[in-house]
This record gives sequence, C-alpha cells and structure tokens, in this order.
Amino acid sequence: MSGRVGDLSPKQEEALAKFRENVKDILPQFPSYSQDDYMLLRFLRARCFNLQKSESMLRKHLEFRKHIDSDNVLEKWQPPEVVQKYLSGGLCGYDREGCPIWYDVIGPLDPKGLLFSASKQDLMKTKMRDCERMHQECRKQSEKLGRRVEEVVMIYDVEGLGLKHLWKPAVDLYCEVLQMFEDNYPEALKRLFVIKAPKLFPVAYNLVKHFLSEDTRRKIIVVGDNWKEVLQKYIPAEELPKYYGGTQIDPDGDIKCKSKINYGGDIPKSYYLRDQVQQNYEQSANVSRGSSEQMEYEILFPGCVLRWQFQTDGGDIGFGVFRKTKAGERQKAGEMDEVLLTERYNSHMVPEDGTLTCTEAGTYVLRFDNTYSYIHAKKVSYTVEVLLPDRGSEEKIQKLEDKLESSLSL
Repeated sequence: MSGRVGDLSPKQEEALAKFRENVKDILPQFPSYSQDDYMLLRFLRARCFNLQKSESMLRKHLEFRKHIDSDNVLEKWQPPEVVQKYLSGGLCGYDREGCPIWYDVIGPLDPKGLLFSASKQDLMKTKMRDCERMHQECRKQSEKLGRRVEEVVMIYDVEGLGLKHLWKPAVDLYCEVLQMFEDNYPEALKRLFVIKAPKLFPVAYNLVKHFLSEDTRRKIIVVGDNWKEVLQKYIPAEELPKYYGGTQIDPDGDIKCKSKINYGGDIPKSYYLRDQVQQNYEQSANVSRGSSEQMEYEILFPGCVLRWQFQTDGGDIGFGVFRKTKAGERQKAGEMDEVLLTERYNSHMVPEDGTLTCTEAGTYVLRFDNTYSYIHAKKVSYTVEVLLPDRGSEEKIQKLEDKLESSLSL
C-alpha cells in the first residue's frame, strides 16, 4: 500500500528529517495520532518534497484546524437539521484492501434549497466534518487490520446531474470544498469512481477541475455502463450496497443502505431562512463595487463579546474583524491584526449572525469587503452590539468611567 515510510529514497529520507526539524515547534499542537512521519509525508508529497512549500502548507493547515475547531467538530458540533436531512452522501463499506468508501449522490441534491436554508460556513464545516469522519475511519481500520490505512475510496453517483447543479453559487461552494480538501487532506484519496455520468458531466467537470491537483485528477475513473462490474473488481460484494451491484442491505431490507448513505431530496421552503428571519437592522451601508466599508468599536477590557447580524442585497459580501495595534506592539501603531478571517458570506440568501469574544482590549474594526466585485455594489443592513461578560466587568467599566470623570475635573 502506498504511503509507507520505508518506500523513501535517501534524498526523500533526508528531506523528511529536515522537514520534521523545521516544523517541530507546531507538531505538539496536532492530535497525537497525527504526530508521525506519515502525516509529514502526506504534506511533503503534496508539494513534491519542496521543504518551503510543504512547511507553508502544514502551518496553514494548523490555522485551518484551529479556525474550525476540528478537534471537537465530530463530538461537539452538529450541522443544522436541514443539512443533516438533505445533504447527500455517507460512509458505507470498505474496498478489498480495507480502505473506507465514501458515496456522494448528486442527482437528488437540491443545491439552491441548501444555500437558502443554511449558511455557506455551516455547509463548509459539514464537509470538513465529513473529511474528519473519513480520517477517523482510516485510523479505526489501521488498528483493526494492524497496518496503516491512509486513503479513502470515493464513489460519485452523478445520475440526474442537471443544470440546477450548475447554479453558480453552488458551483462556487463546491469549488471551495475541493480547495479545502486539496489544501488540508493531501494524499487522502485512493480512487474516485464516477458512475452513471450523463452527457452534462464533462461540462460540470470542466468547471471544477482547475481546483484539483494533477495527482487527484489521475485518480478519477469515469466508468461506463459496466460500472457495477468495475466496482465489484475493487470492492467485495458484501461491502457494496445491493443498489450499487453488491449484496449489502440495511437491517430493514433497504437495498440503498439509507442508514449509512443520505440520498438528499428537494428541501421544503419552510426551511428557507431568509423568508423566516425577520430582523430589524439598526444601520445600513452601501458598499461600492471594488471597495470596502468598515466601522470601529472600542473594547475597554478583555472578555467583551462583539455580536453582529447582517444581510445583503445585490450579492454575497466579504466580512472580517480586525484589531488595531497599539504603540509598543510588534507592528506600528494603527496597523491591524486580523482576528476573524475574512470570508465571503452568502448573506443575500441567508442572514448572518456571529460573535467574537475579544481576548484583548482595543479598537476592533468590522469590515465589509466588496473589493473582489468590479460590477456589483452591495447594500448591507446590519446591527452590531458589544455584550458585557459579567457583573465584575461592569464594575471595571464603572471604575474606568469614574477615573475618567475625575481626570476631566482636574
């Protein structure tokens, strides 16, 4: 099986040793099962053993894990109900070498319904959670089989792929998911089988292939009418749902194994958030094309919480939070640290609601970013609050105000 440490050439062994030394400061921040040469090799191979590029990739991956709280996402986070019910896919069975198999069922998927019913960030986090589930399943198989299982097999059932799946916001989201997978789960794909491909498939593939590495593209196998025979060549019949040519069925006799694979479906409009959430926003701003708008909030002491709610007309918007640095900090006074990474939010479809606990006092800047759009201006309606953490903190504010009043009276 590929991925063994012993398969390295002398030059690759040397690169691995150097890489381990270069990143030793961050290795303890990864889960214990990831602190080994197998993890390091995945990132080295993804960047063709270029030490600088591999290190940059691994450090960005660590920031990604912190940003989405990946260590707790499987046990402590649940996707919104609509996502659990209608986002298709699932883990089911193992190939002949014990690698887990993930199914994506495209036809019944309702992309517009999902994007009107859940935030893009929740959908992205769900896909990341799926990646963590696959990674966890590989670990379980490694323990069970007594040998390293590093890769997953994917089966894409694209029967019913239609123009609704090529809706631009849906394609944009899918491209972000692919980029996330390529950047953070390198060398995790063994094979990807595309089955029941309609004539529209080459068009769909052309829209997303630029986000796939050359190595990933080589692992994609588009299977013809003999797809059942091909799958059985790689997967034992008892590990393959009867619906896909095997013998596996659910305890209730369901040949699609719906207890493991979600098949999606049309989403009732009762889930659509924009129609349900009636929010009276306190302020609004017009963000011109190619520009940004920002507003400042003074946080007097650590522990305060910034809360924001916004929605847009005219399209999505970038949003991020920064803190102005003070004199004596490592940057010049007035420069800004990004404390909440800027992302594009589909707030024209789903109203956005978020919070940030301010770990430091200072001036915080909320920025609506439309610099990527050279055609469309956006109208943003928003409300921002500063929430106090507790009564003790209120007493601190009172002392600050008293001190300020006394200084003014002098």
